Amino acid sequence: MTGFVERLAKGASLSSEDRRQLEDLTLQDTSRAIAFGIMPETVGVVLEERSRLLQTVYPQIDQFCQTHPTLADHLLETLWNLWLPLATWLAAKRQASDRPWIQGILGGQGTGKTTLGAILTLILREYGYQTISLSLDDLYKTHRDRQQLSQADPRLLWRGPPGTHDIALGLQTLDALRQPTGQTIAIPRFDKALHNGAGDRTTPTIINGADIVLFEGWFVGVRPVDPVVFDQSIAPITTDADRTFARDMNAELHDYLPLWERLDSLLVLQPVDYRLSQQWRKQAEQQMRADGRPGMSDAEIDAFVEYFWKALHPELLIKPLVTHPDEADLVIEIQADHSVGAVYRGGAC
Repeated sequence: MTGFVERLAKGASLSSEDRRQLEDLTLQDTSRAIAFGIMPETVGVVLEERSRLLQTVYPQIDQFCQTHPTLADHLLETLWNLWLPLATWLAAKRQASDRPWIQGILGGQGTGKTTLGAILTLILREYGYQTISLSLDDLYKTHRDRQQLSQADPRLLWRGPPGTHDIALGLQTLDALRQPTGQTIAIPRFDKALHNGAGDRTTPTIINGADIVLFEGWFVGVRPVDPVVFDQSIAPITTDADRTFARDMNAELHDYLPLWERLDSLLVLQPVDYRLSQQWRKQAEQQMRADGRPGMSDAEIDAFVEYFWKALHPELLIKPLVTHPDEADLVIEIQADHSVGAVYRGGAC
């Protein structure tokens, strides 16, 4: 398939036989075709539109990926098989809606949430749609409020777990984006570098509105589960104190449900093994140290990542979203080398 896509990206046309082969290859990946609504009777039209879009956006995407080395190795494959069909899927959702579309994106460390948002924004511009990204991180409570929070509950060592966000601010922002009144909208922003890395609110982004909102975060859409699941020992939740913390964080998720109700659909970036996030973080920090910048040691990374697994363990809270047909609309597997694996509807794994 890559050979066909390379030719299309260069502006070449495909013969009738080449187009037929490309259609067959597209339909062979049944789960991906179903996820993006591609059927035998529509595949020709779908690929014709995708080819047009590819030739339009490829120069911009190629330039963007020059500054993201991990993307360059799989650029055309990812662009053709994921970014373009996903953007088309989103554009169709927006076109069928009578208001801005709120797309939830759930993904842990290293899954590419920010990159995906930037790429989709570029492609959706070709459809005439204005896209804005909002991160769960942008909804953190102020530095002062989080200081008070950690004093009240010393277990909240770092920002990030449930309870460290300003949910009211999130609801206010999403409601303003969902039902624009013609007034300007302030999109909250958070600067992680402030207060020696503790972070704080910074100047918001002011917009007049958006057609599509990409609301991303490491537990966007995650719902509380039956607390009985925490009775088992699953590393790193191994002590009574760990289990109590996990139950308390699970209970905090109830407060986030009104935020998730504002989502029109949920996309999950799912590593083939959740422990890859630890490996990816180590690679990123090692590169920072090699570049002469400060970075955490491997031991510090282990403690940091495991803290968040204790708060919301991927196997106990995120896996149910992927396996339940009514929770995640799309699931995108992320391989160890950051390339894209299977794409399927939630519940189809």
